[in-house]
Amino acid sequence: MQELSAAAVVLWLPAMMWGMTWEQATLFALMGGVLALLLWGRWRYDLVAFGALVLAVIIGVVDTKQAFSGFGHPAVIIIALVLVISRGLERAGVVEMITRHLVDARRGIAAHIAIMGGIGAALSAFMNNVAALAMLMPVDMQAAARAGRAAARTLMPLSFATILGGMTTLIGTPTNIVIAQFREQALGAPYLLFDFAPVGLGVAVAGLLFLALIGWRLIPVREHGNRRGQQEPASFIVELVVGEQSAAIGRSVQEVKEEAAEAGALLIGVVRRGQRQRMAKNLEIRKGDVLLLESAPEGVEQFAAGLKLDFSRSRKHAQLLADSMDMMEVVVPREARITNRSADDLRLLARHGVVLAGISRHGRRIDGRVRKEPVRSGDVLLLVGPETTLEETVRWLGGLPLKRREMPVAQRQKAWLAMGMFAAAVLASALGLVYLPVALGAVVVGYALVRIIPLSRIYDAIEWPVIVLLASLIPIGAALESSGGTALIAQGLLWLTDGLSPVLVLIVIMIITMTLSDMLNNVATVLVAAPVAVQVANALQVNPDTMLMGVAVAASCAFLTPIGHKNNTIIMGPGGYAFGDYWRLGLPLELIVLAVSVPLLLIAWPL
Repeated sequence: MQELSAAAVVLWLPAMMWGMTWEQATLFALMGGVLALLLWGRWRYDLVAFGALVLAVIIGVVDTKQAFSGFGHPAVIIIALVLVISRGLERAGVVEMITRHLVDARRGIAAHIAIMGGIGAALSAFMNNVAALAMLMPVDMQAAARAGRAAARTLMPLSFATILGGMTTLIGTPTNIVIAQFREQALGAPYLLFDFAPVGLGVAVAGLLFLALIGWRLIPVREHGNRRGQQEPASFIVELVVGEQSAAIGRSVQEVKEEAAEAGALLIGVVRRGQRQRMAKNLEIRKGDVLLLESAPEGVEQFAAGLKLDFSRSRKHAQLLADSMDMMEVVVPREARITNRSADDLRLLARHGVVLAGISRHGRRIDGRVRKEPVRSGDVLLLVGPETTLEETVRWLGGLPLKRREMPVAQRQKAWLAMGMFAAAVLASALGLVYLPVALGAVVVGYALVRIIPLSRIYDAIEWPVIVLLASLIPIGAALESSGGTALIAQGLLWLTDGLSPVLVLIVIMIITMTLSDMLNNVATVLVAAPVAVQVANALQVNPDTMLMGVAVAASCAFLTPIGHKNNTIIMGPGGYAFGDYWRLGLPLELIVLAVSVPLLLIAWPL
């Protein structure tokens, strides 16, 4: 709490010197305390923001009627809908479909970073960049393992690329959404979907070129740290069925082995009409064959997706899985119902619609069919089935859930449908036919109706702490602006930059915003910086759009620390990075962003 007290004293001193009103001084102290506590990081940011809102209402500096208006703010609604759509695209296997054809571990590191970064940036332009990184990170780490290089070389460029990609569209990052909605309040109309592209696209391309050609060389690599982040997952013996539509039909065992290797899996057997076949390289795969695989769960799904393989011959089960499928790892205790019995003995599929997809047995290989293999105490089972019955089935078996993981490519037959619905909404919004939140809402309804994302998972897809943070700070920011507080900050900034040209003032605003964004949540940063930018623009009698777009770019540039953006935090463990590693790549990248964005801003949004 010392930070809060210090911030209050520092922010109340100008009140005595400049004659602030009590309301302005209180709001400054309150906002300063929020920023100090967010930087301290001891308490969760949503609790800090909501607590500040409650305190502001009690004190009387935020009107009671406006206290919870932020929860219905268009920016909050858009962010929540984008998160749900991102989860839907993930479950439909859109990213897996793209990366399967574009990522090749045999490429050089520069080409790999350029392609992976390009995919990440393109995805982040239209979906949540945290979700984009989460889907691409395992692919990047697998490619690094196969190429024999440290994942640290490519994970940080991938994270930064997804952040850069978010700058290019309205829905690419929450900061752009907040800026657009603030412009509607301040200037009468919001930014449209692609208004950010003229500047954001140029910045993203320049940043990607730097990351691919030079940037990765600046990243320190620690052998111990990178091993820590690349622990080998449990390996299962899995069986997959070659169905009528499988791309494996007609291929040789050698070709299928190579495809399995690309997914990090090992083909160990082919069963035809109940008989194990000799694994000759030229053995041709036929419809109805069962492929035995040794792999981690992620490799199983990737391999199954690539060759359109099934977990079961049952049509009824296939239909259930097409609607909603989960994968769960389960430990078998001694007293479990399935101990010393096989999945066929218990008629697991017929009774519950759940498939025993794989068995992990202390590193020992299983030679027989998985569904006919008696399960032993201590085995780890890989179960696949409808989410509505999977947990109940595990309890019936007497197993202990170890890990549950959604399978985003389980509905890969709906990938084009998912992309088409989203593209139609984006196009309708871009043409001004439908209000953006309504268009995105229609996509969410459509995803639910066709069960791309089940109703039970819609609310799970929303990152509620971010929603609470934004919804809580919006009323405080509005009160700060209506009380004249942001005008005072603008006056102070003008005093500091007195005599400088508007271009240099723009650069100063961007540098300050970048610095804050590296330490604080970028949404909190933009809520403070955007009103100041408009006030400064009005005082200098220049185009406020130039200043607002500068804030939008700068608020997204959180490259110096692992706490500036969630993507940077996500990669810290897997990459084995230290806190001080980020600035080595982030500082030159921020300078490049500044050097490229300022001329583009002056061209696209002239002062």
